[in-house]
Amino acid sequence: MIKHIEQFTRWLATEKGYSPHTVSGYSRDLREFAAHCGEETKVKSVTDTDIRSFVVSLHGRNSSATVARKLSALRTFFRFLLRRKSIKDNPLAGVAGPRSGKSIPVFLTVDETFALLEAPDSGDKYMERDRAMLELLYSAGIRVSELVSRDFDDLDFDAGVLRVRGKGNRERLVPVGRPALEAIRFWLPRRLQLLEARVKRGREVDRKAMFLSGRGGRLTARSVERIVKKYGEKAGINQIVTPHALRHSFATHLLEMGADLRSVQELLGHASLSTTQRYTHLTLDYLSDVYDKAHPLSGGENKQ
Repeated sequence: MIKHIEQFTRWLATEKGYSPHTVSGYSRDLREFAAHCGEETKVKSVTDTDIRSFVVSLHGRNSSATVARKLSALRTFFRFLLRRKSIKDNPLAGVAGPRSGKSIPVFLTVDETFALLEAPDSGDKYMERDRAMLELLYSAGIRVSELVSRDFDDLDFDAGVLRVRGKGNRERLVPVGRPALEAIRFWLPRRLQLLEARVKRGREVDRKAMFLSGRGGRLTARSVERIVKKYGEKAGINQIVTPHALRHSFATHLLEMGADLRSVQELLGHASLSTTQRYTHLTLDYLSDVYDKAHPLSGGENKQ
């Protein structure tokens, strides 16, 4: 089975263009299944009983969302094997996943967002870099993986547009607001200092990367997550702030200001509109305000 898993993960990386992080997640889930069945088990001999036994083994130590994710990896894997004619029947055909409620990602209010963006100050060693990262995450609504993989050549300062390569290797152009552009320009001299200092010491540097670590290399997604969390705490926000929370805030604030769902879908880089619909959770106050202003029988003060 391991041989087929390796073929599958290579296909994900080379033909589907999935990120290394995503490919690693698929590989980890599938190898866990292989270990459960016995790594010498042949894919042709896997049955729905094996699948159900694996699912039962997951309960109690995994959330329903995690179980559903692992089942999704198996479904994709066995569909791949069917297309390659490595198996005749799909053992997951009659296996249903666990029911789980649709979670709504955390988002910040406008005031919380502004407090977060202003959190980096002169007391922070990498103030210029961190402020530029926060501004760009919110201004462009990009994923953390898209942020850390950006090169300076991807940003057109004159047009105010960022070239982004997202999931499935799909490329899109995203507008970048003036505050984010100014923050990135402010970061440029500090970035150059970091590069020159490392070069003088004979150390390797990444000259293309937009955002660098203190060691002169490209920042990792995990590092950005720690940085964002730190500034969320510094800003006094009563929840754990993540890069995805800024992405969701970007989408939510656009929708609150009247942007249409299709436009937000394009900006976020979602292949399906149904994915974008998770971001349509608006505050009750906003919905009530829209109702009062728009419904003819609401009794709003502006009604004739």
